[in-house]
Amino acid sequence: MNKISLVIAILVLFVSGSVVAGDVAAGKAKAAQCAACHGAAGMSPMGLYPNLAGQKEQYLVKQMNDFRSGSRKDPTMQAMVGALSDDDVANLAAFYAGIK
Repeated sequence: MNKISLVIAILVLFVSGSVVAGDVAAGKAKAAQCAACHGAAGMSPMGLYPNLAGQKEQYLVKQMNDFRSGSRKDPTMQAMVGALSDDDVANLAAFYAGIK
C-alpha cells in the first residue's frame, strides 16, 4: 500500500469513528458493575439514572472521561469510573452503543 492510500484509509477510519471502537465482550463483562443503576441491558430501572443503551460511542467515552477528569461532577460516577482504564472506557462505550 502506498503512503497516499494509507493516509486515505486512516482518514476514512477516523471519520467513521471506527478507530476508537472497544471490545464489546469485555465491555459487557465490565458493565456488570453498572447494572444496579443503569440496568443489565443499559436500560435503567429507575428514572433517576440515564439509559445508556444505544447512546453514541464517542458520547459515552467523553462522559466517562469527563467524570474521570473531574470536569463533570457526580460523586457516585466519579467513584465508579475513577479506576477505569482507557480500554475499560472504550469497551464499556462499545458495549452500550451496540445495544439497540
